Amino acid sequence: MNKKIAIIGAGIAGLTLANLVKKYSEHEFMVYEKEESLSLDQGYGIQLATNSIKILNKINFNKIDNEKIFHPNTLDFYNIHNEKICDLNLAKFNNSEAKYTTLQRSTLIEFLKEDVYTQHLRFGKKIKAVSELKEKLLIKFDDNTNDLVDYLIVADGIFSSAKSFFERKKNKPKYKKALAVRVIMKSKSDLKINEQNISLMLGGNTHIVLYPINKKKELNMVCIIRSKKYDPDNIKSLIEKTVLKQNSNLKALFKNEIKSWPLYFTPKILPSSNKKVFYIGDAFNGFLPTLAQGAGQSIESAYEIFKLLEGGKLERNNAYFEERSRRAKIIRRRSNLNFFIFHFSSAIMQKIRNTFLKFLVKRKTFIEGYLGKVFIKDN
Repeated sequence: MNKKIAIIGAGIAGLTLANLVKKYSEHEFMVYEKEESLSLDQGYGIQLATNSIKILNKINFNKIDNEKIFHPNTLDFYNIHNEKICDLNLAKFNNSEAKYTTLQRSTLIEFLKEDVYTQHLRFGKKIKAVSELKEKLLIKFDDNTNDLVDYLIVADGIFSSAKSFFERKKNKPKYKKALAVRVIMKSKSDLKINEQNISLMLGGNTHIVLYPINKKKELNMVCIIRSKKYDPDNIKSLIEKTVLKQNSNLKALFKNEIKSWPLYFTPKILPSSNKKVFYIGDAFNGFLPTLAQGAGQSIESAYEIFKLLEGGKLERNNAYFEERSRRAKIIRRRSNLNFFIFHFSSAIMQKIRNTFLKFLVKRKTFIEGYLGKVFIKDN
């Protein structure tokens, strides 16, 4: 039986679900976005492992312009002095259907909106109230419009406003006492890195990631810095005191326009209080960026909802929450562990970590267990 679905939020999770529903089902759906337009910030780089690429290919991502994406084969580890520690072969998880991919977030959003923008996307829609009516959900928006649906899918991010209507307990995102600085730059040949790869530099209380985001030799640089508070007016000073104090030669990384944001995470994984309401993407759980799985898990969660919807099992025995929770806990543990390992303040601990990295990247069983369980998922 066909259902009517409201998707709240036009980010990666919401738009992925919309595309799956449109392509593979007869369900009626609408995506409601509270902003007046889609966020197409040109600079935001993302990484997508094979687990998410396999899903995107179901909606023809494999036909995207190849100039707009990149396939790095290797992750190179460096210390903060730009001295190479070791490298990890990412291509070992690739297959004929999917390759590790880096790109701009805006490129992915442009792709995802293409088939749903005109008929299935409404802007400026903020939820005012939700109530049950004859086994359906009546959604009232603050522009005095409403929609009567069978299911409501909440996909409006880690600071979801829609979740407030269905939370039994408050689960406010917490500041991780760290922030991220982002810069988009052209080729940085003055650094001793292979610009075809992902470069990870590990320092005291900080780490830097650089990777190509297209075939135009543009690089995305993200620098994570531990900081007890987030002060957007003091970012340059913080960079000086943390990153550049350890290696002044990295100053070139911060010459272009700097954008920053505080790192938040979701403290608990909790279900909706209504059996017809489901959370996907960062609304389900906001991850730290230290496993590069935020976008990938948004895509995965959308596909999990879609599979259960198509199988008529969406309301059965809390099936979605159980499946997504198991997966999210794996990602959380690895993201949190990486955050801890990447940001040692002690020089001795940094040296011990770097020595262990050289050993671990050569251990096939460890790599397949630690990353294989993330990158490889039956879809």
